[in-house]
Amino acid sequence: MPVAVYVLGLSVFALGTSEFMLSGLLPPIAEDMGVTIPQAGLLISAFAIGMVVGAPLLAVATLRLPRRTTLLSLITLFGLGQVAGALAPSYELLFASRIVSALACAGFWAVGAAVAIAMVEQHQRARAMAVMIGGLSIANVLGVPAGAFLGEHLGWRSAFWAVGAASAIALAGILALIPKIPLPAEKPTLARELRIYRDRQVWLSIGITALAAGGVFCAFSYLSPLLTDVAGLDSQWVPWILGLFGIGALAGTTVGGRIADAHLFGVMLWGITASTVFLAALALLASTAAAAIALAFLIGFSAFFTAPALNARMFNVAGAAPTLAGATTTAAFNLGNTGGPWLGGTVIDAGYGYSATAWAGGAMTVTAIALGLAALRLDRRTGPRAAHPTRVVAGSPPSRSEAPEKVRGA
Repeated sequence: MPVAVYVLGLSVFALGTSEFMLSGLLPPIAEDMGVTIPQAGLLISAFAIGMVVGAPLLAVATLRLPRRTTLLSLITLFGLGQVAGALAPSYELLFASRIVSALACAGFWAVGAAVAIAMVEQHQRARAMAVMIGGLSIANVLGVPAGAFLGEHLGWRSAFWAVGAASAIALAGILALIPKIPLPAEKPTLARELRIYRDRQVWLSIGITALAAGGVFCAFSYLSPLLTDVAGLDSQWVPWILGLFGIGALAGTTVGGRIADAHLFGVMLWGITASTVFLAALALLASTAAAAIALAFLIGFSAFFTAPALNARMFNVAGAAPTLAGATTTAAFNLGNTGGPWLGGTVIDAGYGYSATAWAGGAMTVTAIALGLAALRLDRRTGPRAAHPTRVVAGSPPSRSEAPEKVRGA
C-alpha cells in the first residue's frame, strides 16, 4: 500500500474529528454563543447537509483540475474553516464556517477516494478505502474524545485550533508524498461522468450505502440517552462506551478492508446482516447494561466492517467516472447519517422510547439487505465490468500501456 494512501487517511482523521467533535462541545458552544443546545446542534446538521450537497458539486467543479492541486486547495480551505470557527465572534459566523468546512471536507473525500483508488492495483481497492475509512474510525476513537477534553479544559475554541493544526500537518504530507496524477489524455466531461446515473447498479449502491449507514446511526445518535435512561448507567460511562464503539469501528474497518476485495458481496451482505442482528439485540436487551456495552462495540464493528466494501462497490460499478463515484458514495453515506437520526428522533417523539430507535434502524438495514441481494442478482446476470482507473505508483506517472483490469462483481 503506497504511503500516500496513509497520508490521505491522516487527512481524513482531521476531517472526521471536525465532523463529529461537536457532539461533545454543544453545551459550552451554546453558552458562549447565547443560543440553545438544539440551536447549537444545528451546527452538526449543517455539516452533514453540506457534505451531501458539497460532494457532487465539488466533484463537478474540480473535474478537469489536477488531482493533487485540488487536494491541496481543499485541505487548505478546510483548515481555514477551522480557524474561522475558532475565531468566530457570533453563532452566525460559526454556522457559516461549518458550511465552508463541510464543503471542503466533502470535496476532499470525493477526490481523495479517487486518488487512493488510482494509486493501487484493482484488487487492493477495498484495502485502500479501508485506510481512508480507518482515519475516520481513529477520529471516533481518539479525535472526538480529545476534542471534548480540550473543550472542557481549554475552551471549545481550542478544539477547532487543534483540528486546524492537524489540517496543516495533512497539507504538508500531501505536498511531500502525494504524486502528481495526470489527467487522462481524453479530458473528462460532465456529460460522460453523469452517464453513471443511468446504471441501475449505481442507484442500488446508493440505496444500500444510505440505508446501511442510516440504520446504524438511527440508533447510535441516541445511544447516550439510551445508556443512561434505559440501561441505567451513569453519564460518566458514556464517553468510554462511545470510544468502545470507535474501537469496534477501527477493528471492523481493518478486517473488512483485508477481505472485501476477494469477497465484496459477502462482506457487504453479511456485514449488514450482522448490524441488523445487533440492532435487534440492542432493542431487546437495552435495559441490561452489560449487553448494551457489548453491543455498542459489535455495532461499531459490523457497520465499519461493511464500509470498505460499500466504497469499493461504487467504484466498481461507476469506474468510468471515478471522481463522481467518490462524491456519490460520500453523499450516500451522509444521506444515511442525516436520515437515520431523523427517523430515530421521529420514533422518540412518537413516544416509543430510545430502544425503538434500534428497531427503526434494523428496518433500514433489512431494506439495505434486500437491495444488496437485488444488486448481486443483477451482477450475476450482466457479468463483470472493465475497471477504468489505472494504477498510479507514488512518484511515477501511470503507464500508457497498462490495460484495464476486469472487476469482479462478487
